Amino acid sequence: MTQDEYTSCDAIALAELVRARLVTRMELIDLAIERLESVNPLLNAVVYRMDDEARVRVERAAPSGVFSGVPFLAKDLLSDYAGHPTSRGSRLLEGRARDADTELVRRLRATGVSVLGKTNLPEFGLLPYTEPELWGPCRNPWALDRTPGGSSGGSAAAVAARIVPMAGGGDGAGSIRMPASCCGLFGLKPTRGRTPPGPERGEPWRGAVVEHVLTRSVRDSAAMLDATHGPEPGAPYRIAPPAGPFAREPETDPGRLRIAWTSEPMLGRAVHADCVEAVGETVTLLEELGHEVAERSPRVDGPAFARAFLRMMVAETGADLEGARRALGRKPRRGELEPLTWALGLLSGALSAREFADSLRVLEESGRTAARFFEDWDILLTPTLAKPPPKLGALPPSRFEQQLLRLLGLIGSGRLIKLAGLLDRMGETAFDFTPWTPVFNISGQPAMSVPLHWTDAGLPIGVHFVARVGDEAALLRLAGQLERARPWSVRVPPLTTAPA
Repeated sequence: MTQDEYTSCDAIALAELVRARLVTRMELIDLAIERLESVNPLLNAVVYRMDDEARVRVERAAPSGVFSGVPFLAKDLLSDYAGHPTSRGSRLLEGRARDADTELVRRLRATGVSVLGKTNLPEFGLLPYTEPELWGPCRNPWALDRTPGGSSGGSAAAVAARIVPMAGGGDGAGSIRMPASCCGLFGLKPTRGRTPPGPERGEPWRGAVVEHVLTRSVRDSAAMLDATHGPEPGAPYRIAPPAGPFAREPETDPGRLRIAWTSEPMLGRAVHADCVEAVGETVTLLEELGHEVAERSPRVDGPAFARAFLRMMVAETGADLEGARRALGRKPRRGELEPLTWALGLLSGALSAREFADSLRVLEESGRTAARFFEDWDILLTPTLAKPPPKLGALPPSRFEQQLLRLLGLIGSGRLIKLAGLLDRMGETAFDFTPWTPVFNISGQPAMSVPLHWTDAGLPIGVHFVARVGDEAALLRLAGQLERARPWSVRVPPLTTAPA
């Protein structure tokens, strides 16, 4: 198999070649590593290597699983691989090996994938861009001066650059869908509880976080969901099982759907013309495909949602740091965390139990408001993001905000951070880049980003679809129809810097 043949195949195609004995699993590892070593110096997408273990596993075990031999990369957050660190993009946890596989990893391994390494992400997965101090910025294969998004930015960049056909991701506010949009990929966030987060935790970020994969094809995402979905012992949610295999859905006619659409931001302030255009073109395509389409949108109190979501995130970050303290047997040191993470940890100690509980109630109300909208509509369409992939360095806090964070961190007072109004200031702009995706993490609904538009400068723009709780089938059917109507896998990123 040549590199051109390898990079043209999705995961299912590669697995079929292995089963037909037209290529070996070791050959696929070699091809993926050759591609990784060729392009990763440009991207900084893969930050930890596991290919030696992958070779040993291939030598010791016979082929088995739906994705037997397919090269795979893991996001270095939540999913633990025994004997390897889960660093969460942080100096605090760098190099600290985990004792056991998490449940989702156990199911992933059972598919037969060859796990070659772990991918870049922002510290603790907190941000919608991938520029951690630990590993440095990850670059977008479509334009090396642009972000691949976050927090699954390294996974998205690696898949878009054809290092592997799919990679792991987690989505707490859009962290599968955002990088999928930035990198021209298909990204599905399943229903809350569809994939297992345990065994240690059942509701990361109070149930907002769901893990799955980023892929180039719809069918790969569907087949991996078949292999990994379902409750685990102690799971707090029991989602109705699918009526049939998810893998059948991309080839199934979706029928005539009632699709609402909007380009108006639910949380942020403005939307770039290219993102509005992407939705407009998609509306026209959906009408051509026979769907009923109308401009409608759920009504959510955006400012209240933003404040509540950030307070929940602050509290969870504080709990993560407390968990790290117990695991390390000492308190985290300021130099081991980035200024923002350190400040959030301090601020978590200044939030009252009443403020935290009230924030959770605001989020619950917002999620239920969003979900009730789907009593009348099968699907909601929005842009995935409010702008095309920004340049590296454009999204992090301003120089003034960074200096303020460092100063407050030196002082070490969460109360002072709270009195300075830093969290409220963050809330005013935190979701300008992501005005839609977080709402549906809170409602628990399945949602996907589909790569249907590219700008004149060659930058990908994803469009965002949301369905009712438990109805991934509707999304996969629609995605398959759109993929056939407007194939995107033929587009290959140039791995160059795009014009300004």
